[in-house]
Amino acid sequence: MTDFAATRAAFHLPEGMIYLDGNSLGPLPKAAAARVARTVSEEWGDHLITGWNTCGWMDAPARVGDRIARLIGAEPGQVVVGDTLSIKVYQALAAALDLTPERRVILSDRGNFPSDLYMAEGLIKLLGPNYELRLVEPEEVAAAITEEIAVTMLTEVDYRTGRKHDMADLTRRAHEAGVVTVWDLAHSAGALPVDLTGAGADFAVGCSYKFLNGGPGAPAFIYVAPRHASNALPALSGWLGHDSPFAFDLDYRAGAGIARMRVGTPPIVQIAALDAALDVWDDVDMTDLRERSIALSERFIAGALDACPDLSLASPRDPDARGSQVSFRFENGYAAIQALIAEGVIGDFRAPDIMRFGITPLYLNEADIDRAVEILARVMGDRLWDRPEFKARKAVT
Repeated sequence: MTDFAATRAAFHLPEGMIYLDGNSLGPLPKAAAARVARTVSEEWGDHLITGWNTCGWMDAPARVGDRIARLIGAEPGQVVVGDTLSIKVYQALAAALDLTPERRVILSDRGNFPSDLYMAEGLIKLLGPNYELRLVEPEEVAAAITEEIAVTMLTEVDYRTGRKHDMADLTRRAHEAGVVTVWDLAHSAGALPVDLTGAGADFAVGCSYKFLNGGPGAPAFIYVAPRHASNALPALSGWLGHDSPFAFDLDYRAGAGIARMRVGTPPIVQIAALDAALDVWDDVDMTDLRERSIALSERFIAGALDACPDLSLASPRDPDARGSQVSFRFENGYAAIQALIAEGVIGDFRAPDIMRFGITPLYLNEADIDRAVEILARVMGDRLWDRPEFKARKAVT
């Protein structure tokens, strides 16, 4: 059994704050500060350029990728970290399209994170006018998978509502129609059990600063199924994806397997923070995590709906149909979130009216949930949100 009291103790949690925004940025693992300090002062400071060899910097993207692989149902050698999620989306999508050159349609849904859609739009503009990004409602995806589709590009858990796609079913349907799959795990990795191998997924990408707690700007990861690893088109053919980076050939020759999906110089300081954050996961069973996530989420939903009649649930009521977040709709949701933050409960807002709360069992418990409901009830019942200072929009919502 996972000891969630021990995992909670591994994080720096500000006194008096109830943090319900780990689905956007995870809190600081206590070990990360020391790890980063050591990387900066001892490795960079004492080893300088030799650190690429003496401190294992060059191998860090693959080594840390293997640690993430365990959490997403992949095997060692199938995941690599580095660059940003948008870059990894671009790489995966380009490689997927290259596998079905006779097809021209990318299928996604209107609940997908806009940045993924932007990357798809940019890619097809370069590829030519015969390509199409086709968007349907999330519940219409299964019916829209036809032999006309080249690639499905889907985020498993909707960033606004927490609605969860059935990865195994949609991947099966896609493969039956000859369609390649790209899965975005930004709101899945570290939030719920993921089984890329069991589902037969072709490509997957994700960020590490949300539920994996790698810190702001933490590097993204990419997964390529073994059957594609040796012929997947890197698209962004950076020098560290080259078969022999230090041969300095003038022509690109893709590296072997997942290594070809490396692009630029790895962000060593950020990878060090992520590596420390992943230590917390060594003793976490993902089934235990999911059970506790559902229990805490159900407690939060029941309390909030009972105490706050002005809120309507935006997330699926069935816990099996959502990820590890709970969202409510409220016309003045932005102001309500700002009022909650002023009272020490941190959530966030997504346009046009979504109040979003991450339920992260690594550091949340029942007392946190009950206190959050109590404060939410006061913010809503006493209309604390109806103040000018809470309605003024900040740059980050």
